Amino acid sequence: MISGTGLACHLARWALSAGPIVDVEPMTDHEPSHPDPDPLTDEVSALESPFRGLEGAATARADRDRVRAFVDLAEGRGPVPLLDDDGIAELLRSARRIAIVGASSRPGRPSNGVMASLLAAGYECIPVNPKEREVHGRRAYPDLATATAAAGPIDVVDVFRRSDALVEHAREAVAVGARCLWLQYGLVDWEAARIAHEGGLAVVMDRCTAVEVRRIGR
Repeated sequence: MISGTGLACHLARWALSAGPIVDVEPMTDHEPSHPDPDPLTDEVSALESPFRGLEGAATARADRDRVRAFVDLAEGRGPVPLLDDDGIAELLRSARRIAIVGASSRPGRPSNGVMASLLAAGYECIPVNPKEREVHGRRAYPDLATATAAAGPIDVVDVFRRSDALVEHAREAVAVGARCLWLQYGLVDWEAARIAHEGGLAVVMDRCTAVEVRRIGR
């Protein structure tokens, strides 16, 4: 049996090593792996060198904040109440429409498999991704507002996105009047949770909808 503190430490280590499950690629084009030599490279590197320490410090702070967020979640001391097992079961038994934010048409992506499982369980799933046209035969929408206008009220906003996008998705979930903001495995953001909670939404973090649906036997 792992103690509460031991579990928190385990999750903190996992948070740094594993990273979150995300499905939307960056919106910018990737740079070539081996660019042509640039005669100014050495000079630019010399100019940038004083700032590398600052970048390292910023990364360290971000890592510490992420670990702290996971520890707070594991120890149940976050600033926002989250749905427990019974609350999640009640939500998923009553929910009808789930928006999959970051849904991907690529079979190997986590959101693709989760959406397939939710569809098989009888949910109406709405893929939300500006880079997709359709996922599992369902039309994809660029954002939650467009999806809600076309498909109707959203019960659960199931998010597969990078951590830096979560606060904005929380605001969108509040704006469309969703019932719950659900952040997938590896995603914990207390600011996003606060925004959703203050907007009247239930909040779930670091859990998988498909896993929870199987747990409740729907």
